[in-house]
Amino acid sequence: MGVQDIIEGKKQWRAHVARVKALPPDYRIVYKEIQKYLFKVGPVDLVDGPLLPGIVDFFEEGVLAGKGVLELIGDDVAGFCDDLIGDSRTYADLYQESIAKKAGKAGK
Repeated sequence: MGVQDIIEGKKQWRAHVARVKALPPDYRIVYKEIQKYLFKVGPVDLVDGPLLPGIVDFFEEGVLAGKGVLELIGDDVAGFCDDLIGDSRTYADLYQESIAKKAGKAGK
């Protein structure tokens, strides 16, 4: 990764954060909770992938439609997140795979 890539990544992240800050307060609170949850258990490609910008797109559409954030995602934020990342490889998956490999080597 070169310096230009880092600079471009920072520009994209700042633009993303600006979009989040433009959301109504209830949407921002839920977005921060989603982000916190996904950073803990989320997919390996979370930062570079389309998931977080897609959530902001979804929330912006909800705002335009005049809906509350819980009308869009329901009462279970973690369940909403789990549905989003259901087919993605997570850090937990990588950890489980590394433990299985270590256990396999130890058994030989």
